[in-house]
Amino acid sequence: MSKTATPVKKKKKPKNYYFNQTTENAIIRYNKTDDARLKNKIYTQHIAYPFDKLAENIIHTFKFYYFDVPSEQVKHEVVSFLVMNMHKFKEGKGKAFSYFSIVAKNYLILHNNKNYKNYKIHDKMEVLDYSSNIRETQDKYNVANFNQEYVTEMLDYWDNNLTNIFRRQKDIIVADAVLELFRRRQNIENFNKKALYILIREMTGSKTQHITRIVNIMKKYNVNLMTEFLDTGQIDTANTGSFL
Repeated sequence: MSKTATPVKKKKKPKNYYFNQTTENAIIRYNKTDDARLKNKIYTQHIAYPFDKLAENIIHTFKFYYFDVPSEQVKHEVVSFLVMNMHKFKEGKGKAFSYFSIVAKNYLILHNNKNYKNYKIHDKMEVLDYSSNIRETQDKYNVANFNQEYVTEMLDYWDNNLTNIFRRQKDIIVADAVLELFRRRQNIENFNKKALYILIREMTGSKTQHITRIVNIMKKYNVNLMTEFLDTGQIDTANTGSFL
């Protein structure tokens, strides 16, 4: 009798995570040293390739193709922007991969959408309508994704700072009602500004003048929050100091 051969199990090849903990550790070391030669060595050996691959993947995954230069040059611009913002990454405040992915996406969204608008203005008539619709859908998706990430961070900031910024109970109630509309944004129809004010008035019992004053204060904070998000890819939600 011949023995049945036992099938040999193929070993799974380990996945090659190009941006891993080693990369994050290298970025932390890079930020901590003032030695230019050491910085160059750390960057060349441990950071250059992950940044290059990260930029390349985001460009092609989200199809950021509306640039006047080849995608290879766009990739170099993104990598340069990541390097410029490397010092802003703070150890212990999230993973480096997530942080730099957001920074890269924010950069590309802003520049891609600006170029896309110019492209639409000068677009030739022979371009097929369905192609334009695909581009527009992708454009809207990128913007929606960006807004979703920003609103999540913005709400975390206000959850931590609401009572530090507003001291009076009636002010806190109005501000929280405004934030509640953001929390329920997926379940709210496209109300106009007047309808939203009426909704807040019904939720709080406050007068329109009082609501307007609180909203204007929150707007000033949100301008700064958006600037921080665009610059760093995140918002320091634990910050309790006033930056107005």
